[in-house]
Amino acid sequence: MSATALARPAAGCEAAPVLRERGQREVFCGLTGIIWLHRKIQDAFFLIVGSRTCAHLMQSAAGVMIFAEPRFATAIIDERDLAGLADANEELDRVVGQLLARRPDIRLLFLVGSCPSEVIKLDLSRAARRLDRQHHGTRVLSYSGSGIETTFTQGEDACLAALVPEMPVAAARAPELLVVGALAEVVEDQLRRLFEALGISPVGFLPPRRADALPAVGPETRLLLAQPFLAETARALEARGARHLPAPFPLGAEGTTAWLRAAAEAWGVPAPRFRAVTAIGEQRARAAIDRHRDRLAGRRIFFFPDSQLEIPLARFLARELDMRPIEIGTPYLHRAHLAAELPLLPGDALLSEGQDVDRQLDRCRAARPDLVVCGLGLANPLEAEGYATKWSIELVFTPIQGYDQAGDLAALFARPLVRRDGLRV
Repeated sequence: MSATALARPAAGCEAAPVLRERGQREVFCGLTGIIWLHRKIQDAFFLIVGSRTCAHLMQSAAGVMIFAEPRFATAIIDERDLAGLADANEELDRVVGQLLARRPDIRLLFLVGSCPSEVIKLDLSRAARRLDRQHHGTRVLSYSGSGIETTFTQGEDACLAALVPEMPVAAARAPELLVVGALAEVVEDQLRRLFEALGISPVGFLPPRRADALPAVGPETRLLLAQPFLAETARALEARGARHLPAPFPLGAEGTTAWLRAAAEAWGVPAPRFRAVTAIGEQRARAAIDRHRDRLAGRRIFFFPDSQLEIPLARFLARELDMRPIEIGTPYLHRAHLAAELPLLPGDALLSEGQDVDRQLDRCRAARPDLVVCGLGLANPLEAEGYATKWSIELVFTPIQGYDQAGDLAALFARPLVRRDGLRV
């Protein structure tokens, strides 16, 4: 089944009007992307240039134990820095020197900007170039994780976009596949085996597991997005000559098959071979999903904008679990990257972009959905009002892509309803 041949609802959402709102938002900041990125790039270190609030956020979000030594930290901006009484660049140079002396295993150091560093106009890109020259053997880059104008998944986008200029030029004249987006190692390994069985090679992943394993990019690179929130990274890769392969995202059995099909068609994989390679995985995924159908079928779900995963998730829940999306809110609707998703959404769902949180709360309360997907800041108040909620950030922390994770993805939405039904007994 190809992405273009997927059965569409009677009226998809590709031409549906979109409610665009610009008001008060409720989101995490981009610093939280470090939680999954520092686990992915095993010899990288993320140094946040921020306040004690940034440090507390990261410690709380990561749940770091006292005996663990994570690959991230915060260089604290205090009152003297904010008042201009200390030279922030000298302080930063000292902290980086101490860090690299203590951790000589670091091969890639990210200076991560925050709201406080942007307020005092600290130029981290210039600082990164200076420190890169000073510390041989460790590449120093910078990106912004500030939450002033972004949502939390855009931290990954900014990080990967910073890596693109470091990627070598592809010398091959044959097509090369580049999978873009941080994936759990088990998911990456599963996808590698599927691509190998399809005869698709070479295959690179961005981000890589090690800093010296950056894949090459060039005019023969075919770009397959694993995450829908990587607009800046995709733009940078396309400027290097890569060509995007439009596809639904690999969520659920149907989405994973369509995503793999996009690569298979670009490589000219014969249809019988594609079916032979994907049939068992798709069948296994559908069986795992079906175990949660009775709990979720017919239930109404409301998405607050948070991660940019909302549209692919709504497609998966509507088509594979028969849920009914009422409103699908997303921080930003990238029509080019979601072109294969929008026609597969139920036509009666409201699409909203951006946020005016008070108005959206009013619409949610009026609709009385069975399940609300939202950020942590809204979940507890809504639970107190009697709504079952799912934390959207959990959908980014948890491996959900691919055939073998499809059942786990369905379970994430079933679990709040199981808990709610248990409390009623």
